[in-house]
Formats: sequence, C-alpha cells, structure tokens
Amino acid sequence: MLKNLTLLLAILPSLGFANIEIPEAVKAPEGHVPYLSVYGEGVQIYQCTLNNGEYAWQIQAPDAQLFDQTGSIVGKHYKGPIWEYKEGSRVQGKIIARLDITQGESIPWMLVKIIGHKGESLFTQASYISRIHTQGGLSPTGGCDSNHLGSEKRISYSADYIFYRSN
Repeated sequence: MLKNLTLLLAILPSLGFANIEIPEAVKAPEGHVPYLSVYGEGVQIYQCTLNNGEYAWQIQAPDAQLFDQTGSIVGKHYKGPIWEYKEGSRVQGKIIARLDITQGESIPWMLVKIIGHKGESLFTQASYISRIHTQGGLSPTGGCDSNHLGSEKRISYSADYIFYRSN
C-alpha cells in the first residue's frame, strides 16, 4: 500500500509539467525527466563581507520551507545547497547553470546537479533540480560597511523547484 501511494505521489506531479516552460539553460540534460515539483518559500541569507577593500553583501545560504501542490510542508532547503525531505533523507547539489530571467527583480533561475544522496525518498531519486519562477531574494542594496561587517540580512524569496531523474 505505501509503495503504491509513493508511486502515485511520484506520478501525479508530473501531469502538470506539460504547461511549464523551462529554458534550455536551466533544464536537465537529455535523458532526464521531471517527476516532482515543490514550491519553496523562505529567505536568502546574506552577510556583510570585506573583499579586496570592498564591502559587499555575500550570499550565505537559503533557508526555506518546501511545499507540495496541496500546500503541505514536505521538506526544507538550506545551505549546501541541500533539499531535505520531511523524514530526513536529502540531496546535495552543485550549481552548474544560472539564468537571470528578471534581472534586478529576483534571484536567477538555476540548474543544480545532484552530487550527494542520503536516505531514500522522493527527493533522493533526483539527479538534477531546476529553480524557476523566482520572486525576490536579491542581495541588499546598501548598509554594508565597516559598522556592519559580519552582520546578516535575511531577504524573502520564493521559487519553484523541479526535480529530475534519469529516464
């Protein structure tokens, strides 16, 4: 019964992929198919740093909850980048492509190659993840100086994450 439910949950989200257009730059390579879509909502964490005499906000990590298509929390997304399923299994990725769709309005769309798996779940079937439909999350525009060195800012963002597995 549980195996059938897991299979059904894995198949149902793919029905909605027909209407999602993902640019080639952030789409998984040929031989991989989308099987799961989750919505992420949280923050991008930035830290005020000093590099080569220049103060700047440096991205540290995301901190987001992940929701299924019914609005239920199914996991979280955090530094690594890591996507962790609600029962603790997780995947870690490496960013391999970025695409600035709404330059100056939100963080870029991206393609992540999965480089590590722990446990077994819907998430750990993934070989790639696309981040699309981003809203917000851009680095702060000011306030990073010697008085704020090391301080953090948490900037709200949201995105859709499309999980791909080998066909």
